[in-house]
Amino acid sequence: MTVVSTKEFHARQPHYLSMVRRGEHVALRSRGGRYRIIYEPQEEESERDITAEVCEAMKDWKDFLDGKNTDKFRPAEELIDELRNL
Repeated sequence: MTVVSTKEFHARQPHYLSMVRRGEHVALRSRGGRYRIIYEPQEEESERDITAEVCEAMKDWKDFLDGKNTDKFRPAEELIDELRNL
């Protein structure tokens, strides 16, 4: 196990993170104790079909403009009020 100070870790962060990614153990030493760094690979995102999403949105807008499915869209003022209250 490699133990480094937090100052050393910050100075060479990419080096130590690549060590962890390769399966090596790295711990940070600080006044508060030691902290072990672990690697958690990101879950692969499912591929989105952007074209299908855009086509669906365009269909929704067409229906809205034709007077159908008006419940999918809210007035802009309502949205602005909601954003102001965040």
